[in-house]
Amino acid sequence: MARVALLIGVSEYEPGLNPLPSAVKDVEAIRRVLVNPDMGGFDEAEVLKNPLRQEMEDKIYELYTLNRNQDDVLLLYFSGHGITDSGGEFYFSTRQSRKDQQGKLVPTSAVAAREVHRWMNTSKSKQLVVILDCCFGAAFAKGLTAKDSGTINLEQHLGGEGRAILTASTSTQYAFEQEGLELSIYTQYLVEGIEKGAADQDGNGLISVDELHGYASSKVREVSPTMTPEFYPVKQGYRIFLAKSPKDDPKLNYRKEVETRAKSNKGKFSIFASEMLESKRIDCGLSEDEAKAIREEVLQPYWEYERKRVRYEEALTVAVNEEYPFNEEELEEYQQYLGLRDEDITSIKQRVLAPKQAEYEHQQQERAEAEKRQAELKKKQERELSKTVSQPPFSPDIQTQPFEFETTTINVKSGLFGLGKTCEINRSCKRVEFFSENLANDVVLEMVAIPGGNFLMGSPKNEPERSNSESPRHTVTVQPFFMGKYPVTQRQWAIVATLKKVNIDLNPDPSHFKGANRPVERVSWDDAIEFCARLSKKTGKTYRLPSEAEWEYACRAGTTTPFYFGETITTELANYDGNYTYGSGAKGEYREQTTDVGKFSPNAFGLFDMHGNIWEWCQDSWHENYNEALTDGSAFINDNVERLLRGGSWDFNPGYCRSAFTVRRARDDKYDSVGFRVVVAAPLSTLLLSEQMNGNSSGVPKKSLDLLQ
Repeated sequence: MARVALLIGVSEYEPGLNPLPSAVKDVEAIRRVLVNPDMGGFDEAEVLKNPLRQEMEDKIYELYTLNRNQDDVLLLYFSGHGITDSGGEFYFSTRQSRKDQQGKLVPTSAVAAREVHRWMNTSKSKQLVVILDCCFGAAFAKGLTAKDSGTINLEQHLGGEGRAILTASTSTQYAFEQEGLELSIYTQYLVEGIEKGAADQDGNGLISVDELHGYASSKVREVSPTMTPEFYPVKQGYRIFLAKSPKDDPKLNYRKEVETRAKSNKGKFSIFASEMLESKRIDCGLSEDEAKAIREEVLQPYWEYERKRVRYEEALTVAVNEEYPFNEEELEEYQQYLGLRDEDITSIKQRVLAPKQAEYEHQQQERAEAEKRQAELKKKQERELSKTVSQPPFSPDIQTQPFEFETTTINVKSGLFGLGKTCEINRSCKRVEFFSENLANDVVLEMVAIPGGNFLMGSPKNEPERSNSESPRHTVTVQPFFMGKYPVTQRQWAIVATLKKVNIDLNPDPSHFKGANRPVERVSWDDAIEFCARLSKKTGKTYRLPSEAEWEYACRAGTTTPFYFGETITTELANYDGNYTYGSGAKGEYREQTTDVGKFSPNAFGLFDMHGNIWEWCQDSWHENYNEALTDGSAFINDNVERLLRGGSWDFNPGYCRSAFTVRRARDDKYDSVGFRVVVAAPLSTLLLSEQMNGNSSGVPKKSLDLLQ
């Protein structure tokens, strides 16, 4: 059995990538402990400093393929810039790595992770370790994209057994160098864990990869809490042993005692703790100087973190004295640069800002009055933009009745630098018209009258979490229609599913989460079309899926904010994954299933569950953006088999529930988070009359009319 390591450090880079002086020092330090027969005991540890791309690629290939045996332990260590492209794929930088004029990585100047994955899969060795002290390191482990979340199936992407990946950062996170340390933060404590034996957590004289990572990770979080090292083992990968440690070593025993007490007291020793440590020193037979050196090494991360807090307070004080108020974003960036936790700077911010707060209150009051005037002007503009036409009569056969309800909006208020931020919930009464379609057995389908009008479709460029598919923002004219007050429920679905087939069979009970008043789910786009066809045949009205424009228009109900509630959303108002937040909103409940329709407040049009609970099929085919979008509110239909979904659902983040967000799925896909609601179009005669009066499109182009016949 051979123990072989390849250690790569890249400190020198082309313009556009910052130099990393510690990288070449990292590999020398790692090599020192690996080849030491009393520590790592590696047979070979080749060092590669500032290599060219081809040289790095060749050496990594040789590491995994050159005369390797099944029992060999192969270790790849990299310190340098980790880079991800726009799709989240990870690359190892070389000294040739560079970016183009758009700031994107030139992929031929770096080594792609997918190639390293492939060579690992061809290796005969079953014990492979990869240590990455670089930015976005976990993107290598995922082998997917830096934006993916959830369980990482390493075995699926890397194959084999007995493999472990240790990273200094997550797939979307930067790794930091530490002022005052010669080595990178993560490597500093990897080396310390082996050299001092401190990583031997179970005291068996061996240091496994999980023990080494656990030690280094805990020390990193002490000095830089915003940095999150990660560990990915496959099968027995966590039990690969990298080094030895001395058993029953007095210095190691004393050090572990110091580590324990330092951690429990956040780097400070009480009088009692100091007395007990002194007794431990005597029991271990250490001199005062030896014990002092150990305590200083253990406490160094805590001292460094406290030094950062002092730097933060000093800088904040200078900034306040020079200019007040100042850029809050820069203050947050400075906090992230230092790696300080929010709870550790709250008292500092309050202490430094309080003397200026009284002076600022008058300015804040004036600003609030100006914002109020601006808000009034904005509302006036929105009213002009969404000025609706009169609701034409649909048909004498449709008899409507009034429906009164209470709608909810969120008003976010915050003080300086986020202090005193609150979400104020406002409620108001509304009134709309609707009609009831009696399906059978007193089961009704309630359809709300939606007035026609103009609106801005898509999202503004400054809306958080927006995507390119929401651009360009454009004005759309929508004709009046009726829309389901709720998503189609399982009770309603079961009745219509028993009606005579038009084109395809329907499962009367397809849903995963059972409940008569819950939305039906696990229905495809084709299923929804069949439902509309059967319902239309039964009632004589034209039931169909809404166009994407109709859906967004109905969801917004005259608003231009990310949600019809306002700038943010809470789980008190919608069913989504409350483990995540949007904007200034707080975390909330994650229900992990659908809920009965009508549980939450409706929008100003009287529509329930437009945000969350269930994704809703639209009539449209998928399109990448709105460059060639229709402006008459009709559906965009082409040969694409993928269809559009709107509204988010119970198992998605709040950002996906925004009014403008759109996602695609194959028309025959069925998920427990996908359902639909229906609309009733105005009779053709009414639309033609409206077209003659307005001199524009009726909102039902030929393609859409063909679908409705």
